[in-house]
Amino acid sequence: MAPCVAPLLAFSLVLLWTFPAPALGGANDAEDCCLSVTQRPIPGNIVKAFRYLLIQDGCRVPAVVFTTLRGYQLCAPPDQPWVDRIIRRLKASPTLLSPATSTL
Repeated sequence: MAPCVAPLLAFSLVLLWTFPAPALGGANDAEDCCLSVTQRPIPGNIVKAFRYLLIQDGCRVPAVVFTTLRGYQLCAPPDQPWVDRIIRRLKASPTLLSPATSTL
């Protein structure tokens, strides 16, 4: 019985290496979360949309993700006054908001 166990174990290890396990968690995988936030203010005139990524969404770092006119996504701390100013400006100008914008 022991000689059959070694090939089976080797085959199982090859399968585990070849096919990664599915991600655990909800719809918000780690690739959707910010790893850090910038403390430097982002110029509001380059921002076209925003969305929140919060701890209750499964992210370790709470953030506001600003999408720039060129399509870059920049992570900012949600508790900073400059972040609030940009969000208020975006909400006041409906032409700048995109369907991806979320509001809480």
